[in-house]
Amino acid sequence: MDSRTQVQYAVPRRGIPAPVSLSRWVDLARQGAPGSVVIRVVDEHESAQLNGAYRGKRGPTNVLSFPFEAPEGIPVDHLGDLVICAPVVAREAREQGKASRSHWAHMVIHGVLHLRGYDHLDEADAHEMETIETLLMAECGYDDPYSLPDNPSETTPS
Repeated sequence: MDSRTQVQYAVPRRGIPAPVSLSRWVDLARQGAPGSVVIRVVDEHESAQLNGAYRGKRGPTNVLSFPFEAPEGIPVDHLGDLVICAPVVAREAREQGKASRSHWAHMVIHGVLHLRGYDHLDEADAHEMETIETLLMAECGYDDPYSLPDNPSETTPS
């Protein structure tokens, strides 16, 4: 695993891609941007607490992104932190008929793009971000994350 990506587990690791896969997806989405990334994999309770505290929204969510801004004059090479809710990601993959690894890759890529400053608050920004996500997912060998598959199957790309 790349030392620029650290993974913390607040839940059992079963069903969660290996740290080397998470790191690979971070590096792909980083696209040369400097800085380390911490991924914290959590349960619904912790996700809901953070979602409420930082976004003012009730309930758990799939991924939260916390870009890091170093105090002025202090050089710190950290892009930010991602908090990914394992039960939400698993449920969404099932409900959307997507392979679990594909949905995990999408959540990591989506989160890192937020760390890099991309957003989807308006239609133009959403289109730009979704286009980048779709291209990066294709580099991993996964389908467009915004189209629902007719016949999902687990694949073994990156």
